[in-house]
Amino acid sequence: MAEMKFEDGLKKLEKIVKDLEDGNLSLDDSLEKYEEGIRLSKMCAKKLEAAKKKVEILLKSEDGSVELKPFDEKTAQKTDR
Repeated sequence: MAEMKFEDGLKKLEKIVKDLEDGNLSLDDSLEKYEEGIRLSKMCAKKLEAAKKKVEILLKSEDGSVELKPFDEKTAQKTDR
């Protein structure tokens, strides 16, 4: 089975949450959806952690030290343009 992209996992997770919130599922179906949601949540968390580590590697200076800075959306948006 091919590995799921983060965005696809998040979309599936959002659908599961909506289905569970609607309350139209049987108990068995709800439990299945809940279990799938937990798996997707863990997968998404792992992918986010991996992305964070990649960013930290990119931020390492030549001497090997890492300077972590808080993410600034305004600065990021300016550089995206």
